[in-house]
Amino acid sequence: MTRMRTNGLIIVLAFAAGACTKQSNVSDADDRAKVIEPAAPGTASTAPAVKVASASGVPIKVYKDPNCGCCKAWIQHLEQNGFKVEVMDMPDLSAVKSKYGVKQELQACHTATVGDYTVEGHVPADLIHRMLKEKPAIAGLAVPGMPAGSPGMEGATRERYDILTFDRAGRTTVYAQR
Repeated sequence: MTRMRTNGLIIVLAFAAGACTKQSNVSDADDRAKVIEPAAPGTASTAPAVKVASASGVPIKVYKDPNCGCCKAWIQHLEQNGFKVEVMDMPDLSAVKSKYGVKQELQACHTATVGDYTVEGHVPADLIHRMLKEKPAIAGLAVPGMPAGSPGMEGATRERYDILTFDRAGRTTVYAQR
């Protein structure tokens, strides 16, 4: 029985090492540093949160599901457009979305914080830069859902979508359209 558990553990560790290798292909591995931290006390998951940061650029922290491929693609988009990304892999983002005032109708698959702002969903990097330059009196920007053709959701089809501003009271306005 002990030998079976040991063999199973070796298989799991080998699989995990392969998954980490695939994840590091999102960006140049030399530009990233990983720090594994234990999950916060009282959380349902026993999996550690993984922080990943690139070496230079505007700091942005992205909270995402560890298995989400489009989130990884959006992070790569950010890195290619001047952001220093810190990734927080979390199996449940509801507390993060609540903390930063992201109402259900604005929600997407990942939430980020940059400066004093929140960025929800597949917001294009140039618009995040614009927001940081203009410093509007808003809580942040959001692209609700996962529109085809938005950064991280590139593919054969493309749909028009709005990039919205939002405040803590739940008011929204159209910031840009793509």
